[in-house]
Amino acid sequence: MMLKKGVKELVLEANEAVQTIPIDEAVAKVDDPDTLFVDLRDVRELEREGMIPGAFHAPRGMLEFWVDPDSPYYKEVFGSAKNFYFYCASAWRSALATKAVQDMGLENVAHIEGGFNQWKKVGGPISERSKVVAK
Repeated sequence: MMLKKGVKELVLEANEAVQTIPIDEAVAKVDDPDTLFVDLRDVRELEREGMIPGAFHAPRGMLEFWVDPDSPYYKEVFGSAKNFYFYCASAWRSALATKAVQDMGLENVAHIEGGFNQWKKVGGPISERSKVVAK
């Protein structure tokens, strides 16, 4: 089977269309009340590796449904005026997710350079998985 576009091309195109926050700038925003980190990783990744303190977990498969106010799955957190910094392990899923919600009309959304792997490399703070579910 021949694909028209592979995942690498999709990620490259997404990165050309979205804002990427340099990792050092992202780490500096960890306590900023106007910034909400959104962790797109699978729950098993969060349990195994932890997450950015205060991050909101939005599974990648539910993201568009949680962002859309007309969806029965809408989460009010996405209606806030916060700056949303998406991340995943390596900044591939987050690039695609940022592009998708940007296309939907969500403003103030970006993703962090290098994802959670890069966050760990530079010594960004990590906490255990939050059990809190936002509405």
